[in-house]
Parts: sequence; structure tokens; C-alpha cells
Amino acid sequence: MCTASYWAVIPAAGVGRRMAAERPKQYLKIQDKCLLEYALERFCRHPKIRGVVVALAENDPHWHTLTISEHEKIKTCTGGKERCHSVLHALQLLQSLGMQDDWVLVHDAARPCLREEDINTLIRETGEHEVGGVLAVPVRDTMKRAAANGEITQTVSRENLWHALTPQMFRLDQLQRALSAALAEGLHVTDEAQALEALGLRPRLIQGHPENIKVTLQSDLALAEWFLAKQERAR
Repeated sequence: MCTASYWAVIPAAGVGRRMAAERPKQYLKIQDKCLLEYALERFCRHPKIRGVVVALAENDPHWHTLTISEHEKIKTCTGGKERCHSVLHALQLLQSLGMQDDWVLVHDAARPCLREEDINTLIRETGEHEVGGVLAVPVRDTMKRAAANGEITQTVSRENLWHALTPQMFRLDQLQRALSAALAEGLHVTDEAQALEALGLRPRLIQGHPENIKVTLQSDLALAEWFLAKQERAR
């Protein structure tokens, strides 16, 4: 009986307009490494991850300046207009490297604080699920729905509400079919789980660590730097 392999996919073709920086946010540095390098290191050194596919912007001028770009586990492909296109391109490459039932962990390039223990938990808790799983944290704050003018229209119960994080882990073939179907329907999915949900499937939520933040604004860089320093001290 063949054992399924685990692959990581990191879509890194975005430009990060909300960051308003001189370069795409995945290439912004904390200490001596950029956000993408931190994200890649988590998977390159994990013993269960067979390989990593990074989806890059066409003619990306930054990628080959990174030492990690030469890592033996890493392959690259050209990304697309949106995240879902980039992930789909990476999955198409993986079809030539792996098997249809292999697991794929899709992770944001701008989440540098992922803990190895969260990867372990996701693999362990999702491995027997028929669909797959998503790292997430329960919503803690009071949730409000607003009108276009910013006025509150409703207080939303936070019971059973979660913040979706990454990695999100699904079978290679099933994820590829789900994303292809979403694009064919004109559905703009903002994460991989949404594509599976659109097929009527129910991925599992796996509680992760709240330090696994996504760097979106300039203020997030300082917080990520603090978390990374804390993790380094704990080693």
C-alpha cells in the first residue's frame, strides 16, 4: 500500500497593495530574512514535507536573490492574477511530481510565524478526515456587521465563528478539481476551503496558534518580529 506524501504550496505572486511598500510584501524583511524566507523555512526543514512549490510573479526580480531559492526541496511555477490561479498552477505542477491522493498544505507567503507544532497538529488531525482541514483560531471579540456608511446594523454571535489561517490541507486531486470548478463558475474564492465548501464538502477546523498572523499592514511587521524573536528564544 502506497503512503501519501505531503507537499507545500506557497502562492507568492501577489503585490500586496495594502502594504504600500516599495516591493511585494512577501519580500519585506524582518531582521535578515524576508517574510517568504521564514515561511519557506518552516516547510523545507519539516521531515514530512516532500517538496515545496512556490508560485511567483512572472519575471519576479527578487526570488533569485534569496539563498533559500536554491533549496533542493523547492520548485517554482508562474503564478496567476489571483491567489486561486497561483495555487491552481502549483497544483498542476504537482500532478507531475506526486499522486492524486497526496496531501497539499497551502500556506500564505506573508505568514512568517507558523510553528512546526501547528504543521504537526494539522497533519495529525486532518490525516484521517475525508475532506481535509484548515488551521484556525476561535473568534474572541464581539462581532459587528456594518452598513456601507460604517454604522452598525447587527451584532453577530461569535459562537462557532473562527478566523481561518493557513496552512490549509487537502488532497491534491480534490483541491485541483474544486478550484477549477470555482473558477469555471466565476466564484472568487479567498481561500482553498471555500472552493471545497462550494462543492458541498465540509473541511475540518483545526485549532492553531494565534501567533500565526498574516502580515498585511506596516504595523503587522513589528508584531511578527516580536513573535519570531519570542519563538527563537524558546528554542
